[in-house]
Amino acid sequence: MIDVHFVPTPNGHKVSIMLAELDLPHRLIGYDMLGGAHLTPEFRRINPNAKLPAIVDPEPIGGGAPFAVFESGAILLYLSEKTGGALMPRDPRRRSMAQQWLMWQMAGFGPMHGQAHHFVRYAPEGQTYPVTRYMNEARRLLGVLDRRLAEAEYLAEDYSLADIAVWPWARAARVIDIDLADYPHAERWFDAIAARPAVERGTGVRNAPNLASARPVLTAEQWSNLFGDNMLRSGER
Repeated sequence: MIDVHFVPTPNGHKVSIMLAELDLPHRLIGYDMLGGAHLTPEFRRINPNAKLPAIVDPEPIGGGAPFAVFESGAILLYLSEKTGGALMPRDPRRRSMAQQWLMWQMAGFGPMHGQAHHFVRYAPEGQTYPVTRYMNEARRLLGVLDRRLAEAEYLAEDYSLADIAVWPWARAARVIDIDLADYPHAERWFDAIAARPAVERGTGVRNAPNLASARPVLTAEQWSNLFGDNMLRSGER
């Protein structure tokens, strides 16, 4: 059974959806990030970057001791390889397309939307420039997604791990007041994936109401654990 060190963020849901689609036995190990549970030396031995999600596979590819994998995109690729290439197209061109769109999500769509979420929802209010900068980029990237989905049913033509990587971040756009109805091809794609039974199972664990709100309220300690001095000092332990 694969251990999944988990919080119900878009990146966490990428992994839980992938595991549900593959029907792989796994156990979600929840973390209280507000309380700093991800900042411990024990967790850094699993993920040296001290971010969630990460997995530990007790029966890894190639055998041997339990194996830890961090970075959500790398986890998706690992799980695909573990299951003989599941959710990765066999055709070389489509496989490359799936890899390209996965890298696009990891390098652009996720980070830029993440910055938009930070400045809209968490940062002190009144910071007009970063809000405008990252909201513009979030919308631009949704336009890229919409144009791709105007010409194909899924990102790599067939449903793949690339769609699994992008979908949770597209869902989170509503929290920063972006309406997918403005991107009709992406909305069609989004609704089709949302209806998949494995996606429903994989997103069954949700954030607490405070963290799911448009403007979470954090104590000074919680802020420090996520963004401040406690986060910085954890690497010195």
